[in-house]
Amino acid sequence: MRNIILGIVIAVALAALGGIAFLLLGFMPTNADATPPDLERRIATSAMDASMERQAPRVNNPLAPTDDNLIDGMKIYTMNCALCHGGLDLKPSALQHSLYPPAPQIVLEPLDDPEWHIYYSIRTGIRYTGMPAWGKVLSEQDMWKVTGFLSRIEKLPAGVREYWKKSFGVNPPSAASPGAGKKEGQD
Repeated sequence: MRNIILGIVIAVALAALGGIAFLLLGFMPTNADATPPDLERRIATSAMDASMERQAPRVNNPLAPTDDNLIDGMKIYTMNCALCHGGLDLKPSALQHSLYPPAPQIVLEPLDDPEWHIYYSIRTGIRYTGMPAWGKVLSEQDMWKVTGFLSRIEKLPAGVREYWKKSFGVNPPSAASPGAGKKEGQD
């Protein structure tokens, strides 16, 4: 029995050393323009979600989702987030595939996370991605405005939808309307 346990310990130690050698000898690709393997993507996503479940406080947005706050959130998104996450013109970001893992295109594929999760991602950033910790740059109020906008992107009030359409020439995404995102006169 003692030899079996010793064999298991040695096997685990050798596997760990082999993994470290694999990394330190440069066999692990580091290019940011690669597509992550499916297994890596699933493991990283699961680890990120588990970490947020454990670390992120369940806080409520202190700002009411008024038209002014949502439009401010839209403007902050355009200035700070659109470069990586896609513009409000419904075009994917030019940098989408230049980051590893690729940045989610939030306007084209809206988030379904609770507000506390979105806010925590914005405030603290996400390690090993291009997502910075905006808590060092934006005010709490501005981070909550962006959070409010992103959490309601498919169910914005009429005034905010009209502002979007007037400013960007396309209809905002909507869970209920299949024609969202089309320019005026497009079928």
